[in-house]
Amino acid sequence: MDYQNWGPRGISAPAKSELPEVPVERGMVLEDVQSGWVGAVTRVEKSGGMHVVALEDRRGKSRSFKLGFGFLLEGRPIRLIPPAPRPAAGAPVAGRTASGSVRVAGQRAQVAKASRIWVEGKHDAELVEKVWGDDLRVEGIVVEPLHGIDDLAAAVAGFNPGPGRRLGVLVDHLVPDSKESRIADAVMASPGAAGNVLIVGHPYVDVWQAIRPAVLGIDKWPAVPRGQDWKTGILKAFGWPHANKEDIGLGWQKLLGAVRTYADLEASLLGRVEEVIDFLTVP
Repeated sequence: MDYQNWGPRGISAPAKSELPEVPVERGMVLEDVQSGWVGAVTRVEKSGGMHVVALEDRRGKSRSFKLGFGFLLEGRPIRLIPPAPRPAAGAPVAGRTASGSVRVAGQRAQVAKASRIWVEGKHDAELVEKVWGDDLRVEGIVVEPLHGIDDLAAAVAGFNPGPGRRLGVLVDHLVPDSKESRIADAVMASPGAAGNVLIVGHPYVDVWQAIRPAVLGIDKWPAVPRGQDWKTGILKAFGWPHANKEDIGLGWQKLLGAVRTYADLEASLLGRVEEVIDFLTVP
């Protein structure tokens, strides 16, 4: 290479063999040679048949660039290529379930036991099913949505828990002095609950927040103003449709699609679900 004539033109269209090919990754700091723009990778998407990378500078401003030649990484010219293919959503490591358990070869789903896992809503149930579904089918444990816990005491009484008929309940926003904690305390004080009912919870407003922000390509979950519906506010912050229940359902499917294994979820949810499964399956 003629170093006296080296410059943006040489980087933007060199012979392929001259530059290393580097898969783009979120958080990678790059410089676009022609414009001088320096920023961290915040997202990669396919637009108009080509891959585009968004670079956010230190002031929070973002610009998009076509992948290929014309980038510097740590001061060195590279050819930026699309990210390495990820496993299909929900696809665990070979020989493992999405929860990280060893997959039982040839094991058929067991007949459902009397014991149950109750979760607050449909989205909670779908998330638990996606990550722990294989394990639960082996154990014969069914997950059922409650659609809220305001009537939890009556529901538990109707379930009539006892030995061989245990109940595990996963509650959203179970933090000290909350409405949820008072409901849980009242249920656990009811006859027959001790030893047969386990109520656990995570600290999040909604189970959506149990998905690690990095999995979605963000630093943290957006803050939703008090008084605004939380899910609507989240979709609005993402720039997604948020006008009705259908939009919320479609938004959730996008979020759920980003979850592949237990590693995509927060530890505060993982531990609670595993605790419930152990409670229902260990004699």
